[in-house]
Amino acid sequence: MKIVVLGSGVIGTTSAYQLARQGHEVTVIDRQPAAAMETSFANAGEISPGYSAPWAAPGIPVKALKWMFMEHAPLIIQPRPDPEKLHWMAQMLGNCTTKAYQTNKGRMVRLAEYSRDCLTEMRAETGIAFDERQQGTLQLFRTQKQVDGAAKDIEVLREGGVPFEVLDVNGCLAVEPGLAEARGKIAGGLRLPKDETGDCFKFTQGLAAKAIEMGVTFRHGVSIDRLVVDAGRITGVVTSEGLVTADAFVLALGSYSPRLVKSLGIRLPVYPVKGYSITVPIVDAERAPISTVMDETHKIAITRLGDRIRVGGMAELAGFDLSLSDKRKRTLVHSVEDLFGGAGDQSQASFWCGLRPMTPDGTPIVGRSPIGNLFLNTGHGTLGWTMAAGSARVLADIMSGRATEIESRDLGFARYQRQPRPSRGKMAPAPVAA
Repeated sequence: MKIVVLGSGVIGTTSAYQLARQGHEVTVIDRQPAAAMETSFANAGEISPGYSAPWAAPGIPVKALKWMFMEHAPLIIQPRPDPEKLHWMAQMLGNCTTKAYQTNKGRMVRLAEYSRDCLTEMRAETGIAFDERQQGTLQLFRTQKQVDGAAKDIEVLREGGVPFEVLDVNGCLAVEPGLAEARGKIAGGLRLPKDETGDCFKFTQGLAAKAIEMGVTFRHGVSIDRLVVDAGRITGVVTSEGLVTADAFVLALGSYSPRLVKSLGIRLPVYPVKGYSITVPIVDAERAPISTVMDETHKIAITRLGDRIRVGGMAELAGFDLSLSDKRKRTLVHSVEDLFGGAGDQSQASFWCGLRPMTPDGTPIVGRSPIGNLFLNTGHGTLGWTMAAGSARVLADIMSGRATEIESRDLGFARYQRQPRPSRGKMAPAPVAA
């Protein structure tokens, strides 16, 4: 089958690789000059299946009000009027219940755990080096309240069979010795020993090269205008270099995905959540993190990437604004210096921001769309790097007519469509593409 993948971030590139691996003829189209030049460029670097959780959670509305008055707030909501933002926020608030949180986190962990296994296979197949480490993630709690509040996450981890370790202060210092001077600021931690770290940009660029060797065509520097529909199917995509036709199309444009399909009557519940990062060269390795430390107070991940420290986090609802804020940079610097003071040279830090494509329930949208030959792989939020390999495998299996290796029906767009009521006690069938 001839397939066009729209987008060459980590989601689009892994999709292209897995589709080519299953024998399809694949072309990737992206406006950037190379793969992984936008949201995949400088993310936090953590591959954290066990830490996969929706932002929509019980207590978040109250926390959000408190965060508005914090100097180093993890959530920033810009006051500019935006109907799409308000609609998305309303949907997100609807997911801030205990039941919804457990459901959403459960399926996110399922996909993320599967994705880690798929990434392990891809690493063995390709031999790509991307500053990878397999030394776990430490969720660091600064208060006893945070320690106590981890109980609901631990319950989900236990139910999902995800290994974890509850650590006291000494346990945190044992796995991350660089925290020694911050001992008095630590109340405990939750360690996920099977989590990994790595440079998403390096991986995606390396995988794109491997995909090209397999016959995938990358058309970079090509802007995407619109999709052409005829008789309920996509017949082509209009680009800056003309019409490109195919048998099937994959939408992997991250936060820009909804814009392309809105005119087709498809309302994707994906909104850009702006995140920031700094990348700092290490000057004192003994003070630096060994793997990833998640600062629970500020929702910031501090990750070791070779001879660099990547500090990433915050969620800012500001539409498609890509301006860099000095205030946000100060928050990143504060978190890393407060915990790993002197480990990196802040005078040499590079500052970046990107738009994470977030769904209201935190789970990405992977699978069929209401249009027969248009498939979706978008909405991964802060977990695109964590879920990329697994999402790509699931998508490729669906497009190839194969049974997926994990339950995938609840990952699709159908969960956002109104379902007819079951009759006579039978389950109503899920919508399928024509």
